[in-house]
Amino acid sequence: MKNHLKNELHNVISGKSQVSFGTVIQSIASYLSNGAQTSSIVEDEKHYKKQETKRLEDYIFEKKLWINIDLSQYVSEGAEQKVYLKDAENVLKLNDAIYYNSWKDYLYNLLLHNYFFPDTAYNLIGFTKDNDVLYAVVQQSYVSITANTDLKQVKAFLTLNGFENNRNNDYYNPELGIILEDLHDENVLTRNDVLYFIDTVFYITDTFWVN
Repeated sequence: MKNHLKNELHNVISGKSQVSFGTVIQSIASYLSNGAQTSSIVEDEKHYKKQETKRLEDYIFEKKLWINIDLSQYVSEGAEQKVYLKDAENVLKLNDAIYYNSWKDYLYNLLLHNYFFPDTAYNLIGFTKDNDVLYAVVQQSYVSITANTDLKQVKAFLTLNGFENNRNNDYYNPELGIILEDLHDENVLTRNDVLYFIDTVFYITDTFWVN
């Protein structure tokens, strides 16, 4: 069963299988993969990401993916992203992939989130720049809360799905080779006794690629 799930996730990452709002994300990830360094060891990650960002911006120009954001609709921000209100049902989130060594890894994160949590799927609608920093712009359904989130319920839910709590609000699925971090009560909301994962940080380990 786990091998089937891992193969399914491989297909999602590679673009062979569909996932909510996955088409654009998969296309960009494939483009970046085709131009990635062949070595598995990147000596200078900062330099690598800078070069990758330049290639990504070329793609954005070619595909006309630049968009403008109404900055007056600012809601909040954390270390990884800025949040803006789009309308009564959706928010826009600007993310500069600061938590990731590459934009490709950030895109993989979006695909994994959309697979595991389709009710709060990220719709990558374009990119923007602010103070010369590139941001991905994703749209996500707004979740109104009806109660504070019980982190024990989050832990129970994730444990049931094969994720082990290894520290604080971070988890690891040893069979899938996937890390899931930063699941505190502002990133997992509760509405009508249902958990909604609105901000996730997925990482793929080397184990993920081994069948």
